[in-house]
Amino acid sequence: MNKTLIVATLALTLGTTAADAKTRLLVNCFWPSSHFACSEVLPAWIDEVERVTEGRVTGIIPPKSVAPPPDQVAAVQKGIADVSVMFNGFFGESVTGPLVAMQPFVGSNSAEAMSRALWRTNREFFADEIDTVQLLSQFVISPAELYSQTDTPMNSIEDLAGRKMWVLPGPLAEIAKKLGSGVVSSPAVSSNEIISRGVVDGHLGLDPQAVQAFQLMPYTKSTTAFSTPIYSTSFSVFANSDKWAELSPEDQEAIMSVSGEALAAAFGARWDKAAAAAVAAYPEAGIEVVEADPAFEAALTEAAAFVTEGWLKAAADAGMDGQGVLDFYTSQLAQ
Repeated sequence: MNKTLIVATLALTLGTTAADAKTRLLVNCFWPSSHFACSEVLPAWIDEVERVTEGRVTGIIPPKSVAPPPDQVAAVQKGIADVSVMFNGFFGESVTGPLVAMQPFVGSNSAEAMSRALWRTNREFFADEIDTVQLLSQFVISPAELYSQTDTPMNSIEDLAGRKMWVLPGPLAEIAKKLGSGVVSSPAVSSNEIISRGVVDGHLGLDPQAVQAFQLMPYTKSTTAFSTPIYSTSFSVFANSDKWAELSPEDQEAIMSVSGEALAAAFGARWDKAAAAAVAAYPEAGIEVVEADPAFEAALTEAAAFVTEGWLKAAADAGMDGQGVLDFYTSQLAQ
């Protein structure tokens, strides 16, 4: 083989290798592998990433989470995972903006609408707040509801105050304690062992799909439906910054085109679907839906106001126009 042919062959080989080079992302999912976030939403996003990058970036989801739910950002920072999802409350005091979607009586009954509104609010007000990882999206799940485990629905402050309740940790637990309820608080994943044993006679903080997924319908007699949901929970999707920097600007732009609001809406829409399926199962499960007395909703809204007041102060301390953020978020929901 002459020298010219050797050089040409080497160049062709190197060119082919460069063209075939791929980046594979380890995309972690802390929910059980059967949960639709792990089995549907994130796999669909990975497919889209591969499509828009023309196969240069692919992804794989491990069969089991590489870290507990509160440790997702740490796992990504350390490179144990390349991409993950985490509840925004786990960021601690360093992250304030996305908690706007978690203020009492602020959201809507559409997780998709709330997710779109949150991402738009992020782009407008706190796009750079999360800076230890590369933010890809933020979304909101279907809102939490108030459930009674006795034959008597809860439809007044007195009803709620007189109960021993399982309540999701955080603002809801603080509200229930303020009203005088006996509160047992734990992560949502351990709610069944408390609720099913009859330790409490009501629960607050789970959305309908969680009540179904955690097999709590047999222990639930009614739910109180408010005109504006009590509370919703928001999450962030993010990537390892070093891994992100390895990608070409073109691939970064392509990935963001299928992330951001598109991914937020996908998560929200799938949660809406799951919540609707759970609500459709209420009659067969013997769960009565009771419309909230307007006086109860007004009193509970007033009792919960201290949560938003605290968030507005935290936003101001972070140099953020909290009221502007809140007004923008609610205006996006109105659209």
